[in-house]
Amino acid sequence: MSRSRPRHPARTAATGAALLFALTATPSDATPGEATPSTPASATCTHLDQLDVPGAERQQAACLDELTTTGTVASGHTVPADWAGLTPKDLPTPTGAPGIQIDGHFPDTSTTNTHHGWDHDAQFVIRLPDRWNGGLVIAGTPGNRAQYANDRAIGDWVLARGYAYAATDKGNTGPWFHRDGRRPGDAVAEWNRRVTQLTKAARTVTAQRYGRQPGRTLATGISNGGYLVRWQLENHPELYDGGIDWEGTLWRADGPNPLTSLPTALRAYPTYAAGGTGAARAHRQLLAAGFPAGSEFLWPHHHRTYWDLTQRIYREEFDPGFDGPADAGTPYCAPGAPGCDADYDYARRPARVHRAVERIELTGSIGKPLITVQGTLDVLLPISRDADTYARLVRDAGRGGLFRSYRVEGATHTDSLYDTFPGRLRPLLPCHRSAFAAVEGWLRTGHRPPPSRTIPRPAGADPATLLTSCPLRAEG
Repeated sequence: MSRSRPRHPARTAATGAALLFALTATPSDATPGEATPSTPASATCTHLDQLDVPGAERQQAACLDELTTTGTVASGHTVPADWAGLTPKDLPTPTGAPGIQIDGHFPDTSTTNTHHGWDHDAQFVIRLPDRWNGGLVIAGTPGNRAQYANDRAIGDWVLARGYAYAATDKGNTGPWFHRDGRRPGDAVAEWNRRVTQLTKAARTVTAQRYGRQPGRTLATGISNGGYLVRWQLENHPELYDGGIDWEGTLWRADGPNPLTSLPTALRAYPTYAAGGTGAARAHRQLLAAGFPAGSEFLWPHHHRTYWDLTQRIYREEFDPGFDGPADAGTPYCAPGAPGCDADYDYARRPARVHRAVERIELTGSIGKPLITVQGTLDVLLPISRDADTYARLVRDAGRGGLFRSYRVEGATHTDSLYDTFPGRLRPLLPCHRSAFAAVEGWLRTGHRPPPSRTIPRPAGADPATLLTSCPLRAEG
């Protein structure tokens, strides 16, 4: 097991994303969630080699003067391609978080992640700031990206607030993630195991670094990462104190799930876009499938970028027999063509397909406080089929007192689209930060966040306000 510092910058090859820690450092007396001073400092990493990640097959520890992307981009301890396109371009980057970074991987047989030249999956990153607030944040990646995907959207902010931070690549990456495993659903099931594995290991390393266990362990993530938060709080609530779900994917064996809405988009959108006599009917079909009225300006981009690829590779993960020997179907095939995903009808597929989804489905039976935030203009995971449905599941499971769901008017699935449509959209990132702070207060004081509601897009708000403000409580 290697514990040497990396001698070369991390490889910056594209990840093939589909749309997808006391040694000499003195623990801070701050309560988890309270900001710690953000002043430039040199890292203090004496006895760094004593840190040992339980179960890791390989680890490399480095003493860094800056753990946020302000420093890690230049030092080669992040991969910008992992987080490209996830945040608005003008998002500020915090500084003042010196400490230790540990890169490594757990034993695995798949090799889709090429970072560090390891060609090995189940890679992770653990960051341990010198000035620690007593908390730990665990993240799984969105889409099928690798372990640095949350560095800009989540990692920078929580590290600047004094949290230790750990993230995993989920055990398989890229558009061919579905090739991992022996049976349908194995690749996604591994995502859940890898988050659990990293959480246990990161809690141990946190205690090695600071001399005590974290006082708060929070799970958070975007999209597929949000799904992981939900699953962990349903299945391993003993490991966490709470979670923040940023537009998590909803998987239900009987639906809804992405495979129940995306085929309609593939089938109806070309007709709608072409105009003519069938356009109005196609538009009604898209709305009936959950794609919200008023989001039409986002449909061309999603048709080009997300809908087709997402449908094909996730359908291949759970239902590889649909297209026979083909590997994830035929891109942009016409309805009626053999094995075309535009014709996919999840409800009519064999019981084995539903059982594959059932292995990883969500139930709403959370065991710790959870806040969900999702945009009303999400046209990859329509909110009526996702956050709204999950809220009902939580209530039906009798866990409504542990849950809040905030519908954010004018936000969509990918925050970078705010740069393209600043007059129509708002970024979801500040709403995630408000939700994170609300969970902190919930745990620290017992004061529950405001009731679930739709957060309106403030009329006439300037870009700086939209990028930094998202009050959860209704005004007045």
